[in-house]
Amino acid sequence: QVQLVESGGGLVQAGGSLRLSCAASGITLSVYAMGWFRQAPGKAREFVAGITWSGGTTDYADSVLGRFTISRDNAKKIMYLQMNSLKSEDTAVYYCALDRIGRNLRYRNAYEYWGQGTQVTVSS
Repeated sequence: QVQLVESGGGLVQAGGSLRLSCAASGITLSVYAMGWFRQAPGKAREFVAGITWSGGTTDYADSVLGRFTISRDNAKKIMYLQMNSLKSEDTAVYYCALDRIGRNLRYRNAYEYWGQGTQVTVSS
């Protein structure tokens, strides 16, 4: 059974940093592209960052480019999202997801497996 478990969320002041982790089990992680999405109250779930199975290609939403960094460790079956210079508009539930094809990292419907999410709250 595939499981994705996010951790690392919390409350942080604007300008601060957090590192999210996504631990995978029940799957050979190295064959999947991975992504981070987020959903703020009353808004649709949106793409944040994605990374191909090898880690050789990454993609970021314009709103986080230059502030967030996605990475992965296939041996440990973990994906990370380093978030710096956080803003109040980054407040959301953050989800990790797996995509077997990885052709368009931004395409939400391509992702097969999702975690339960971790709350990130940025106070201004």
